[in-house]
Amino acid sequence: MKNKVSQRKFGKLSEYEMFDGDAFITFNIVDVNGECTSAYIAVTDRGRISVSDYPLEKDKEGRLYFEYGNLFKRIYLDDFAEVA
Repeated sequence: MKNKVSQRKFGKLSEYEMFDGDAFITFNIVDVNGECTSAYIAVTDRGRISVSDYPLEKDKEGRLYFEYGNLFKRIYLDDFAEVA
């Protein structure tokens, strides 16, 4: 069965913002590989930009996510929205 993320095309400005209690962290999807096993994500955190490859996991409902930070916060790909 195909995952709905593999059918969805992410625009160049697919973005998600998270507030960590101190500052906003912005995630931008650069690319999701064809098998949906990893995602290339640009992260802007306190003025610093880093681009990393994050392994993707599935939760019990089949939603794809990657983990971020020391607390391994789950960031779900279907929470990203296209920014105009």
